[in-house]
Amino acid sequence: MIAVLDFGKTNSKLLVFTADGQISFSARTRPVWRAVDGISVLDADALAQWANAALVTADAAHPGQIQGVMVAAHGCTFALTDADGLVRPILDYEQELPGPFASAVRAGLPPYAETFAPPRPQGFNYGRHLLWLQHLEPQALARTTAILGYPQYWSWRLGGRQVAEYSYMGCHSHIWAPAQRDYASVVSANGWREKMPDFAPAGSVIGEHPLAGRSIAVHNGVHDSNAALHAYRSVSDAPFTLISSGTWVVIFNPDCPLDALDARCDHYCNVDVNGAPVPTIGFMGGREFDVIAGETVVAVERARIQRAIDARIMAFPAFAAAGPFGHVPTPDLPAMADAAERAAVAMLYVALMTDFCLDSIQSRNDLVIDGGLAAGGVLAELLAQLRPGQMVKQAKLSEGTAAGAAALAFAAHGTSMALARPQPVAPAAFVGLDDYRRQWRAGLPSIDGELAECAA
Repeated sequence: MIAVLDFGKTNSKLLVFTADGQISFSARTRPVWRAVDGISVLDADALAQWANAALVTADAAHPGQIQGVMVAAHGCTFALTDADGLVRPILDYEQELPGPFASAVRAGLPPYAETFAPPRPQGFNYGRHLLWLQHLEPQALARTTAILGYPQYWSWRLGGRQVAEYSYMGCHSHIWAPAQRDYASVVSANGWREKMPDFAPAGSVIGEHPLAGRSIAVHNGVHDSNAALHAYRSVSDAPFTLISSGTWVVIFNPDCPLDALDARCDHYCNVDVNGAPVPTIGFMGGREFDVIAGETVVAVERARIQRAIDARIMAFPAFAAAGPFGHVPTPDLPAMADAAERAAVAMLYVALMTDFCLDSIQSRNDLVIDGGLAAGGVLAELLAQLRPGQMVKQAKLSEGTAAGAAALAFAAHGTSMALARPQPVAPAAFVGLDDYRRQWRAGLPSIDGELAECAA
């Protein structure tokens, strides 16, 4: 068995997987982000206490059967460490840069052609946050002996050695040059290269964690969406575009050429667990769904989707400072009758934004849909109707990110984990959906006056 700590921005969980792909234990929590001197940072000790307690509870449920602990984590986050621990608290990637350094940071970032990391606000490129801290707290960078990606920090804290990992280092970070498979120029220019640990493969054993009087393996962590990509690649025969949904909807299309990427469209380049570039686009679909749907949680009803289409009730982007429309002012929500209508309009919004992003990233191969927003199958059915020229497949893994992470760790023990193949989805048959999409696209805000090019 492998225990996977899946650290999301909003929700974190521990899942124990068996080699046949089943989840035999789960525990969940919400990480605490708090303000220190006006800056939002992680309460890492609270999360560590929860993780250790959850591991003890999981082991008690399966005495002596857990072989190792693996970490998957959200992107855009890093830890400044020395031999003893954190040099300063871990920054919240949604922290905007206060103080007078924004222009200096902007001038110090490498060009898009080098990193394929578009300019984003807050810490959505963590090289921006690194440069900001270099100006704001130079003494912290001077004391730092290792700059660790977020999953690598947790793997180290659990008992592993300090290492780097490709999928996380290359996650639209501004500090990686995907085409060169090396650090970007900003790293050497600021004296950070000697603070970057050696690379180790995702899932490889890098140490031991004490648990109930014995030791279990600590595995090198991985970027969450790239773990899902690894999982579905291992069971897919044909090329595909992955739609990984959660707080973020992240769309990977390995078939898109690098020279088609455009900073104006918020295209970026992820890096898979083997270090290969993967053209990507994303938006905060889960966050935006919650804004549109509101606090009352209800299931998405297909009949209410049809009513929203008939009434032309539409939400336009964007409700988060990320994605192709992250630069535009937050729009007003349309008038909606009740929670069921809000949920229907929210799902239509996510489907249409995903459809727009698929066009933007030149997706013409099969589609595989994974993650929380795919639950219930409505999103997959909508996309199958919107995109009849592509086969749409619904993931059968209930936790694709964590399952991919577990598969990487099992491989380090010489075990192939069984993973369910995604299954084809029949398209929905909503009346008027194509006209609804045309009207929605006609109402989109421009992207530097070049909206058509971004969705060609």
